[in-house]
Amino acid sequence: MTIGIIGAMDEEIALLLKAVSDMEEEVQVGNRYYKGLLHGHRVVICKSGVGKVNAAITTQVLIDRYQVTQLLFTGVAGAVNPNLNIGDIVISNACIQHDMDVTALGFKLGEIPYQACSTFAADAQLIELAERACAIHFEGRYMTGIVLSGDQFIASRDKVRALYEDFEGACTEMEGAAVAQACMLNDVPFVIIRSMSDKADGSAHVNFAEFTVTASEHSFKIIESILRELQAAK
Repeated sequence: MTIGIIGAMDEEIALLLKAVSDMEEEVQVGNRYYKGLLHGHRVVICKSGVGKVNAAITTQVLIDRYQVTQLLFTGVAGAVNPNLNIGDIVISNACIQHDMDVTALGFKLGEIPYQACSTFAADAQLIELAERACAIHFEGRYMTGIVLSGDQFIASRDKVRALYEDFEGACTEMEGAAVAQACMLNDVPFVIIRSMSDKADGSAHVNFAEFTVTASEHSFKIIESILRELQAAK
């Protein structure tokens, strides 16, 4: 079993790389992939880059080149559910591309034309492990919900309201649904874990660079907990 771990930015994988033993670095399709051992598991860790295309390519490389059997994606996101605050965690139960818009041809917003599935469900076991990790480290500060993805940085209250009303989304970001779609098409279990960096409406007064470091610490704790539980279940 090989577990793929993706972060959107360098900061989101830095702590994980420090913890990996027997690490080897390779370049595939212009991106760096780090193979090694972490808590008894073979892992391949990489940065996806920003946006759905980068995320989809990275995921397919992990599946084709490294034959990952499970995939974990971590990073930051903007809160859409009004009950979420900065620093809270969202665990995906499903992912949707909110910017898929073919409504002019009669399709629903978010629906991918001529494809059987447009909502990509995360793996039940990985969701449960992530929830248990969050219950330990972030009690009362996490929820499981729909992760919305689009090639847009959302900074509008009206857009946030629409995303919540149209999709019942928990948070919005720029990669998760692409990872989810690639995993679904390849029958690879996945879960997306996001730390809320803002309210996705331009109202947050936080230093994004500083928060990214904090978010990476959150991600590291959760990923470590998931890997330990998976190892104990072997």
